[in-house]
Amino acid sequence: MSTQVSPAIQDIIDQVKVDPIPKNYAADNAAKRKEITRTFISDTMTVPSEEMLTYATKATLGDDVYFEPTTFALENHIAQLFGKEAALFVGSGTQGNQIAIRTHLKQPPYSLICDKRAHIYKYEAGGPAFNSGAHVVPIVPANQHHITLEEVEENIVLGNDVHMAPTELVSLENTLNGTIFPQDEIIRICDYAHSKGIKTHLDGARIWHVAIETGKSLKELCEPFDSVSVCFSKGLGAPVGSCVIGTKEFVARGRWYRKMWGGGMRQTGFLAAAAAFALSHNFPQLVKAHALANKLEAGLEELGAVILSRAETCMIFYDPAPLGLDFEEIGQRAEALPEPLILGGSRLVVHIQTAEQAIDDFLSLIRQLAEEKRAAGWVPPTANGHAASALKDVYVRRKVQMTK
Repeated sequence: MSTQVSPAIQDIIDQVKVDPIPKNYAADNAAKRKEITRTFISDTMTVPSEEMLTYATKATLGDDVYFEPTTFALENHIAQLFGKEAALFVGSGTQGNQIAIRTHLKQPPYSLICDKRAHIYKYEAGGPAFNSGAHVVPIVPANQHHITLEEVEENIVLGNDVHMAPTELVSLENTLNGTIFPQDEIIRICDYAHSKGIKTHLDGARIWHVAIETGKSLKELCEPFDSVSVCFSKGLGAPVGSCVIGTKEFVARGRWYRKMWGGGMRQTGFLAAAAAFALSHNFPQLVKAHALANKLEAGLEELGAVILSRAETCMIFYDPAPLGLDFEEIGQRAEALPEPLILGGSRLVVHIQTAEQAIDDFLSLIRQLAEEKRAAGWVPPTANGHAASALKDVYVRRKVQMTK
């Protein structure tokens, strides 16, 4: 059989050809990995290591819409690890949360309760409303840390009042802004919800941090919930992927929604393998990340910055106003360093690829900027002055904004 093609077809073939990989990709990747060690914006910035990529190439080549062995093995491991019946590999944490919400909610009208700062409410593009037709009831926690059973009771909708959208799901998040949701309060809320026939979901994108910090097993942390979503691509450093966990029936229906929303993938084995590598090799590194976060918090406090939210795990929220500084000038000077630091304002996120030198350089920069301010005539507000009172009001407003 002849394999020769006409000039016209050859021209089309030549048009289709592409090589998007830069010629000096190795150097570019090395530079990116270096940049990530000095990036405090988010742990979503983590990148796969060479070892992870090499391990991933050994994965099987099945089709996950039908059956993919490596992915199936990962899902089974996750289900057992979290003490649930089944798990489903999905492309992102947002997709996992949205699949879980839609799977739990059957026939509207209905509503769900969550923290006003929750990812499902603030950062998933209105997904509960668009994907599930769900009314969201966001709660502002009075303690500025976590919602309580009493607040859930105040906002829950029970009965058949036609003016209301009955509550059918309570969704909690752990961690939220890096803070750990007290397990006893989780149990109280979930027990109450279940007593009213209401399902519970955990956005556990960073639940790995809670296990490392508290010493509680993932099974114990997630036992109160009907479903859980966990992420591999944030604190664990995998390139792509999350899992939704629950009963076999729940996961089977969730798989249907995953397909409906275009999330049915083909050769997912290499992604699942990268996630498995992250579990085995990157999860233990969270201990170091938390230690660096504590060092960063202590250094900022020693310099005189106000800590708005403490380093319970990997995040710190701070205010440099007592030093005469603002986030814009800090960010500009950080970017101008010989080895730039990449910042995102009040929130500082420490991750498994954060370099200790980056912590030291950031604290040195804050110290230098504060000294320059004092040399230029900046006078720190005194404890009894009007300036101190005004500054305290600023702290309160900023902390309330974090909550809201």
